[in-house]
Amino acid sequence: MSQLDWYLSVNMKARHLRLLVAIYDFRNLRQVASNSYITVPAVSKALGEIESALGVKLFERTVNGLRPTAYGECVVRHARAVLSSLSQTAEEIKALQTGSAGKVHVGALPTLISTLMPRALARLKQEAPQTNVSILEGRMNGLLQDLRRGDLDMIVGRLPNRADTVGLHERALINTPIKLVTGVQHPLASRSTVQWSDLKDYPWILPPSGSLLREPIENTLARHGLPMPSNTIETLSTHLIRAYIQINDAIALHTVDMLYPDSEASPFHVLPLDMNLATRPLGVIWRADKPLAPSAMLLLQCLERECPPSGVQDEADLAAMAEHVGSGQGT
Repeated sequence: MSQLDWYLSVNMKARHLRLLVAIYDFRNLRQVASNSYITVPAVSKALGEIESALGVKLFERTVNGLRPTAYGECVVRHARAVLSSLSQTAEEIKALQTGSAGKVHVGALPTLISTLMPRALARLKQEAPQTNVSILEGRMNGLLQDLRRGDLDMIVGRLPNRADTVGLHERALINTPIKLVTGVQHPLASRSTVQWSDLKDYPWILPPSGSLLREPIENTLARHGLPMPSNTIETLSTHLIRAYIQINDAIALHTVDMLYPDSEASPFHVLPLDMNLATRPLGVIWRADKPLAPSAMLLLQCLERECPPSGVQDEADLAAMAEHVGSGQGT
């Protein structure tokens, strides 16, 4: 057994892992020492001993503080995973001792925060009142980083491109159509027919650059000969979209909610244009190397039960739902 193998399997302790994660997060030995309640020389000595035992340099000193090397990035990534597993183990042991089902850390996209998630959580609390849930709302790119780092157990939202889900498990919940919408008082809302060229003079609400829907809408506009709008607001907040189009002649992308069309008070109008966006369904993703704890599996089951039985609607159902919501009947 090499010294590296021996050190990692026998001598590397959880306190060493916590120290490395702290150095990575703070990039400053003084801050690490202050938050770890030890002296700066003790932190420096411990880091030196770890690097000597591993035989590689984990951090480099710069004028801006410590910077992780490629070895440091590797070790800290795995350190976070180990510490996350230890934390999950502690939570499950406590859950078994108290008879509760533990705690679930969930990342959720804004589109589901006010629809599917509240109902699934209500069902979860009915079935397992002692199961606690921590929810982090955010964009998929950031949530994926948190998931891979071990800070989240699962993410609920529109499934990302398959190239971004390497090493992850996923389960589709429901297909939901993306439509172009306006407020019910918008000049285009009273027209029975609308052409793509009719959209160019209006302001838009767009998904931010880098979000799952940004590239598809850019490609769609280009396909129909339209430039990217110059008068825009960028947001993923469904609440802001629904409110803003009531007071402004803006056009927005919006998920026609197949689950709960009555969940929002503000009506909107669905423009009669075929978006034909290649989007993936709403679903749940989690790490392949970290099986879901019983509490997380229970939440997944609650999410599935709150979706329509088939999970996928046909085109007739989608059209009917779009007409229902677009007319304001769903308010």
